[in-house]
This record gives sequence, C-alpha cells and structure tokens, in this order.
Amino acid sequence: MSKISCIKKIVGLTGEMGAGKDVFCQYVQKISNMPLFCFKFSDSLSEVLKIFFNDVTREDQQWLGINLRERFGKDILAKAIKKKIDSVNEGLIILNGIRYIEEFDMIKEVGGDVIYITADSKTRWQRLQTREEKKDDNVSYEKFLELDKASTEILIPEMGKTADYKIENSGSLDDFYKKIDSVLAKINEN
Repeated sequence: MSKISCIKKIVGLTGEMGAGKDVFCQYVQKISNMPLFCFKFSDSLSEVLKIFFNDVTREDQQWLGINLRERFGKDILAKAIKKKIDSVNEGLIILNGIRYIEEFDMIKEVGGDVIYITADSKTRWQRLQTREEKKDDNVSYEKFLELDKASTEILIPEMGKTADYKIENSGSLDDFYKKIDSVLAKINEN
C-alpha cells in the first residue's frame, strides 16, 4: 500500500467514462494517511442541474459544459476547480474528470501530475451498467458508443498520450489497486 507524503500534492485524472476514475478516488480515500480532497470537474455542472432536476444525465452535463464553455470561455471549469485547489492548504488533491486541454494545462501549471486511466469500450460499458451514478448509465452499447464520441469525450485519448502516467484498467480490481499503488509510489518519489 503506497502512501503520498507531502504538504500539498495535486493529481489529475483523465480517462474515458467507466475507465475507473471514481474507483481510483475511492481506493485512495481508503489508503490515504493524509488529508484528501477529491474534486470532479463535473461537480459544478451536477450542482447546477440538481437545482432543476432530480436526476442528472451525462447528456445534460455534456450540454451544460459545452454551453458554459461557449459563453464564458473554454477554461471555465478549470477556473472553478482552481478555486477549489486554492482553498486547500495541505493534503492530496485529486481532480477527477479532465476532458479539455485547458483543464489538463491548468493542472500542469499548478505543478500537478496527470494520470490517464483507460480500458476497452466493452469493459467500460459493462461497468456503467452496474454503477448507476447517472440516470443514463444503463444504456445500450450503441448509445454508450455515441456518448463516448461526444465533444466532451473525444480529446481524452489524445491527452492520455501526454499524461505523466497511464493505467490500463481492463483486469481485476486487485490488479487495478496494484497499478494505483505503483503510480502513487512514483508520484511520491518526485
């Protein structure tokens, strides 16, 4: 079990839907021996949507994110997350759900590391069928592939190529945990 030791450490997660970003955060919460903050780039979108609707869908989040970026600039969600980073004095900060280069760049500018978590599309779709995080998680494979090609998703593999670390998460949960431990040990060395 790896531990992160530092005053303030920032880790950004990018990866396709269902790749394992939330599981990464849950696992690190279990093993962390220091203050831990997990923020999702989509949190602000969900908060707004929950004002109007009981159920949040991925499509609604995608629509709202696109329209906010068009109206207020491509870095609007990066600015929102930056405020959260600035409010933390010490601990490990995990920023979950990098989808745009502006978000990726902001994490690098504040000295953070980016981890790309990925898995094949069929595995990711099967995972979404059971997690029920969003109203539209339980969709057909064809609809999943359509959502996977939305403008909010298409840059993820490209950003993954320049991420500091990559975790292929197509195996067992224990295998994923071992890979997380390995990456955290490397981050801790820096």
